[in-house]
Amino acid sequence: MNTLANSSFNKQGFSVAIQRLLLGWVILLLLGSPLAWGQPATISGTLGAVGSDTMAGLMLRWGETLTTRYPQVTLQFQAAGSASAPSALMAGTTRLGPMSRPMTAAERDNFIERYGYPPLELKVARDALIVVVHRHNPLRVLTRQQVDAIFSTSNACGAEAPIRRWAQLPATHDWAFGTIALHGRNLASGTHGLFQARALCGGDFRNDISEHPGSSAVVAAVGESPNAMGYAGYNHLTPAVHAVSLYDSNGVATPPSEAAIQSGDYPLSRYLYLYVNLPPGDSLPPAEQAFIALIMSEQGQQIARASGFVPLAPEVLKQQARQVPVI
Repeated sequence: MNTLANSSFNKQGFSVAIQRLLLGWVILLLLGSPLAWGQPATISGTLGAVGSDTMAGLMLRWGETLTTRYPQVTLQFQAAGSASAPSALMAGTTRLGPMSRPMTAAERDNFIERYGYPPLELKVARDALIVVVHRHNPLRVLTRQQVDAIFSTSNACGAEAPIRRWAQLPATHDWAFGTIALHGRNLASGTHGLFQARALCGGDFRNDISEHPGSSAVVAAVGESPNAMGYAGYNHLTPAVHAVSLYDSNGVATPPSEAAIQSGDYPLSRYLYLYVNLPPGDSLPPAEQAFIALIMSEQGQQIARASGFVPLAPEVLKQQARQVPVI
């Protein structure tokens, strides 16, 4: 973890070049290293990771599987929210920063200013943001404008007026409840920021939304209240609620199914990321190598599915492998 960046360098060009080089190192490790997942080796160490609470269960399952394979390796994960990952990587308290959203330009630039190179960005699974209502609620589909009109004060997506009562929606015009009680995530969550950017077109949330530290708490609150609506991560869907389909740009109502999330057809699909502090020319410690090899393996992607997420499409994995530079 070395020198500060020269203020005169071209950040964008440098970032792209080094990003490809670093990704090449990782892919080569996955494909050719003696630590590639499934090959025998004796390694030990403690992995530290700080970041997304959405990914907490997934990270721990990957960690448990790694420990089963290598008993002397353990994962210590602090699920403080996606916003905590860049600062922990910047401070050097962790090499691994899982995030349920991509780093912002400011977060990436701050990292580059501190270290002189960008963080390595790896896509590790697919997920989606879902709008949920009580299981008995007749609402089945919403437009983007309706979602924005319900959750925001800005109407930045083009709605003509805010929606505050169930009677304002055709499907629930006769629903025996008045005001829509809203539930969502707190500021530290990547789910909060991504929902604001994509579902609210960057507008402002209503100030009367009940904020929760995790998606499971959002879903539980909605499941207990017939007048409630919330947004959460796809992997937290339970029988107490049902997810509302969303109209895409072509006017097609798309539910958050695994196929629609993996292809990106569902409007609020997203990647889950792992950011790594890896200096140019360096290799990761064996434990980190083995952890990333597991994530990118078939077993690692099946763990993602078992955790309620969606595996990466084969072409996405191939696309990452094609970025290996010819050296």
